[in-house]
Amino acid sequence: MKRNTINNILAIFFISLLFSACNNSQQADVMTNSTSSTQEETVVGLVEDVLTKVEQDALTPDLVIQSLKEGNKRFVSNDLTARDHSSQVRKSVKAQYPKAIILSCVDSRVPVEDVFDRGIGDIFVARVAGNFVNEDILGSMEFACKVSGSKLVLVMGHEHCGAVKAAIDDVELGNITSMLTKIKPAVDAVSYDGDRNSKNQDFVHMVSESNITNTINEIRKKSPILKEMEEAGEINIIGALYDMDNGKVTFLN
Repeated sequence: MKRNTINNILAIFFISLLFSACNNSQQADVMTNSTSSTQEETVVGLVEDVLTKVEQDALTPDLVIQSLKEGNKRFVSNDLTARDHSSQVRKSVKAQYPKAIILSCVDSRVPVEDVFDRGIGDIFVARVAGNFVNEDILGSMEFACKVSGSKLVLVMGHEHCGAVKAAIDDVELGNITSMLTKIKPAVDAVSYDGDRNSKNQDFVHMVSESNITNTINEIRKKSPILKEMEEAGEINIIGALYDMDNGKVTFLN
């Protein structure tokens, strides 16, 4: 009996050692894989730098437009640039030299920086429902271009815009009513014989483009500073339309 008991105890001991060795091996593999994965994420394609004044001064409006087009291609193909945002935050504390200011709708489905694959310090972004301009936004644009050196003013509308649809349907609700008066001229400017309501997607599309054009005209009309900079070739003022179905941005003439 004693010999059998001793044998049983020894068997249990060796089995315990075997399981312990297996578990330690598995844990080591997991730690190794985790470390390798972390190292790979840290190294591959990571951008830490932010735009400098020298780099901004070397840009032209056309180069900025091209960089935005290339960034949008990466966004559409799900190939966004990996960035060390913490590093960029620290490096941009004392100054900023963005390439452009982009006026967009407030719509949460239009993530402006991602749409153009831009990082911290790359672009100014102004947002208001229906991407129209008022005194405050014009002042922001003048600051971006005249003071901070941006080379481009881009007015970007989007398909299926709720503010555009509300202006088409003459919605009245609180402060929204007065806000929509800024978009209404774009509705009236569209010559169209079909159904002039928000259910007609063709009409909504035409009004969205008309609203972009109207906003650009308002910028030139109400900001002599930006108009003179554009005429001098220092900046461009252009429009674009974001397609919510596929993420593509179409630049308008």
